[in-house]
Amino acid sequence: MKSFWTNYHSHSHYCDGVESPEAQVQAALRQGVAVFGFSTHCPVPFVNLWSMKQDRLDGYLAETRALKQKYADQIELYVGLEIDYIPGLCGPSDYVPQLDFTIGSVHYLGLNWDGNPWEIDGATAGFVKGLVEVHGGDIRSVIQQYYGLIRRMVREDRPDIVGHLDKIKIHNTNNSLFDEQSDWYLAEVEKTLEAMAEAGCIVEVNTRGVYKKGLETYPSVAILERMRAKGIPVMINSDSHGPAEITLAFAETARQLQQVGYKTVRVFIRNEWRDVPFDEYGLRTL
Repeated sequence: MKSFWTNYHSHSHYCDGVESPEAQVQAALRQGVAVFGFSTHCPVPFVNLWSMKQDRLDGYLAETRALKQKYADQIELYVGLEIDYIPGLCGPSDYVPQLDFTIGSVHYLGLNWDGNPWEIDGATAGFVKGLVEVHGGDIRSVIQQYYGLIRRMVREDRPDIVGHLDKIKIHNTNNSLFDEQSDWYLAEVEKTLEAMAEAGCIVEVNTRGVYKKGLETYPSVAILERMRAKGIPVMINSDSHGPAEITLAFAETARQLQQVGYKTVRVFIRNEWRDVPFDEYGLRTL
């Protein structure tokens, strides 16, 4: 049986990534990827520095669909978006008819000190400023709001894939803001996992924290263990922002998933969702 990788979370020059979608495809082929998903950041109805602009959406869809045809005899390609869930502004269902798959992610939580959406996925200085000036330093309340928003997303606007589940921990170096083993934090995680299990969502095991920040995957091993106990399906994604990042930290993440007890990952292959066995060398079809 031949081993191969898949990656459905990728960013190009249409948003805050670098290089073209075609450069991504060529790199994926070199890295042993048999199935690749385009998933640039969706447009949002306010100014930020990293999302695709609304006037580029049609071009993105046209270019990636054309690449599906051009490389059809070499690699399976699918067109998706990483879609911000911001109630009342945008969510996965806004784009479903145009896409092969959706990734739903929470990058914003309410408003910041100047009345703009508060980014919880950016620089730690901005996160802490919002935490102190808007939320009075109450990190517990913020974390509860964050996981509450993920639960609302999977219940009311379900994506195919939940993006980087516990990414808010990027600001919590050495447990500087909260204890990730505290009862209240684990209770929020548990409620969120129960909601995702009920909704039937796939949760990506996102390797970007490993190769960019020296952290664990998103989600952490401790959360993956609870997910495995609940039968929540996973996939390995790199959240690549450049062609060289498409399969970074995949082998070690696959070993980690095996140690947790996962025997398959869920992938979109041959136009359907399937559970495929894997090991540290990649996925295997029977």
